[in-house]
Amino acid sequence: MLRERVVTALLMLAGLLAAVFLLPTSGWWGACGLLGLAAAWEWAGLFRLPSAVRWGYGLIVAAAVVAFAAIGSPAIDAALFALSALFWMLLAPPWLKQRWRIAEGAVLPLLLGLVVLLPAAVALARLREVNVWMMLAVMAVVWVADIAAYFGGRAFGRRKLAPEISPGKSWEGVYAGLLGVLIYGVVVFSVWMPMVPQRFGWPVTVMLLLVLSALSVIGDLFESLLKRQAGIKDSSALLPGHGGVLDRIDSLTSTLPLVALWVLVWRLASQ
Repeated sequence: MLRERVVTALLMLAGLLAAVFLLPTSGWWGACGLLGLAAAWEWAGLFRLPSAVRWGYGLIVAAAVVAFAAIGSPAIDAALFALSALFWMLLAPPWLKQRWRIAEGAVLPLLLGLVVLLPAAVALARLREVNVWMMLAVMAVVWVADIAAYFGGRAFGRRKLAPEISPGKSWEGVYAGLLGVLIYGVVVFSVWMPMVPQRFGWPVTVMLLLVLSALSVIGDLFESLLKRQAGIKDSSALLPGHGGVLDRIDSLTSTLPLVALWVLVWRLASQ
């Protein structure tokens, strides 16, 4: 299993870097649309919707991602990213605490999927247009938090974070993830992106890193809750050794839109 996971991870990284650096802008929009299609197909599967609905929903999300990316309206982008930020910061925490279940049917799950998936895919499309390296640096925040939390939890984990949702996660793992992100952020912002602390100051920069780390945990737990309620381990078997696309982007769905909103506000304020 470890070998399979490593091989799949390397292939995914190679595919991501190839798409990021080789595709034209319209091609990148298409790649983000395909990501949205796969994630939406898995999302509908979490609620046991029929195959035709799953594929139709995936195609709708993919088309919406490309359309929003192509329109390029700051007002529309701001509304989309703000909706996502409000959901993850205000609604998702009590949802996890109370472990709410979505009512049976297709309407509510598919509407919620739009709130979770569409802003993240559009943010991915938009951030690459702003700065490729910044986009990768932001994605790396989530990866660093996840890796540090895994090893920190394995080494020191004692107190369970949310045993009813994800028994393997611990508070010690969360603290290790926060520490890893802070170390990573200090290095990145000191060496490659000094304009961020110069613009906001180090206290605000550290706060932003901590917020992103916390949101990455919330995004991870939220998908874990939906999978537990659906009675499945992985969102699909599309990625050998890793499960599905949703299993790999759960933390990005809660972080990328907020970063895209910050960047949008920053650019508008600088004009």
